[in-house]
Amino acid sequence: MITREEISILLDHPVYDGDGNKVGDAKHVFLDDASGRPEWVTVKTGMFGSNESFVPIRDAALVKDHLEVPYRKDKIKDAPNVDIDAGGHLSVEEEHRLYDYYGIDWGSVLTEPGERDRSPGMGTAGTAGAAGAAGTAGAAGAAGTTGRRGDTSRTAPGAAGTAGTAGRRGEARTRGPGDDAMTRSEERMHVGVERHQTGRARLRKYVVTEEVQQTVPVRHEEVRVEREPITDANRGEAMSGPAFKEDEHEVTLYEERPVVETEAVPVERVRMTTEEKTADETVRGRVRKERIEAETEMDEESGRRGRDVPKRGRE
Repeated sequence: MITREEISILLDHPVYDGDGNKVGDAKHVFLDDASGRPEWVTVKTGMFGSNESFVPIRDAALVKDHLEVPYRKDKIKDAPNVDIDAGGHLSVEEEHRLYDYYGIDWGSVLTEPGERDRSPGMGTAGTAGAAGAAGTAGAAGAAGTTGRRGDTSRTAPGAAGTAGTAGRRGEARTRGPGDDAMTRSEERMHVGVERHQTGRARLRKYVVTEEVQQTVPVRHEEVRVEREPITDANRGEAMSGPAFKEDEHEVTLYEERPVVETEAVPVERVRMTTEEKTADETVRGRVRKERIEAETEMDEESGRRGRDVPKRGRE
């Protein structure tokens, strides 16, 4: 069982389920109003820690730098959403509903180890007396008639000792022993980012056939008949044969024709790279803040009545 001295250690530290999976980070611890023992821990779950689930801490164990609870991650994330009153308390109905969800018998909650030997109705009253001077409402809560839990939030475990005359254990976390000052707390929103896959891109090579055109000069031979008169220069050749004789002369003609050949030539290299772009995105959330007001009650002899409440504003 987690002790009050270990509360400050486990806050803002990871919480793992029974299978070793991280559930989230511990944010608040709720104490039993009567005994002052830690009863519940809230765990931030979901994207960016947007949800806060209640988990029983009675069977949890603090291992090194994290908290281990005997419940599966999906069960913790699906725990009922509960409303907490302004004093940081769980109502009896909400607490019953949480215990039923986790399968914990309500009777076993009221009979913790070390309290079974005490007489009925006196077991938790002694604890209330040892914790500090509680008022009438606080004594009723300590006797087990309300069964409500106080939220330790982020104050030191020892701060839950003196409830003063206010009578509510949930408010005891704002005051230290022997101190007349209150501690005001508020929640801070921390926004992180998660990397998600949005798609895939691939390079694919395929073959297409295109019609291309190129002009190339080609040559061919044609027959041309040339006639020349008989001169003294060619008279000898002209008179070398008989005067009358049938004869023929043949000439071979040639022409050029285009010849097409293809070859594969590398022309470029293609690859894919990724480029990160940064854009601003606004995230909205809800945080709780405590406010402290002063109330003054005057005696009738003083001639003044009412409350002296300072003007409210941001602190």
